[in-house]
Amino acid sequence: MAEQDAALAARCLRGDTDAYDELVRRHERALYNGALRIVRNSEDARDIVQGVFVKAYEKLSTYDPERKFFSWIYRMMVNASLNWVEARRTHQELEADLPSSEPSPEGEFVMGEESRRIEEALARLKPEHRLAVVLRYFGELSYDELSYVLDLPAKTVKSRLYEARRLLAAYMTEAGVSHGTH
Repeated sequence: MAEQDAALAARCLRGDTDAYDELVRRHERALYNGALRIVRNSEDARDIVQGVFVKAYEKLSTYDPERKFFSWIYRMMVNASLNWVEARRTHQELEADLPSSEPSPEGEFVMGEESRRIEEALARLKPEHRLAVVLRYFGELSYDELSYVLDLPAKTVKSRLYEARRLLAAYMTEAGVSHGTH
């Protein structure tokens, strides 16, 4: 898929807009899901992803085909999402930033009680820990990709994930969620 993405990006740079449409189709869902887990709001996640695709199109000439296109654009999404969270925090109290335990009105996914508790445990993590967990386990990024996306040394990424998993286990135990087999 990475080679196909690089070929599509090259076609796009030569003026083939259909190639960029294909890149959008390939990655839109993963970027949306990543943004949603970071910003915790469906409409904002959609806006962020749309903005990321516009920015990526404008900056496509800076894409290095030796790297995965997905990692490159995912990094843009993470940065845009974190900027959104930071801007929101400057305008609202911390409590308003915590996610609701209710599913979104759009009903995009229905969470069971255990899933809700896991989401609540994730929400209790510091943003840098939550982001590492989301990217690793929901975005399915490798440690190398995480290092690139977060612009951190691999050792720091591993340390952050270790601490996040330790905290999640404690929060989930506190909430009565079994986590040994998941």
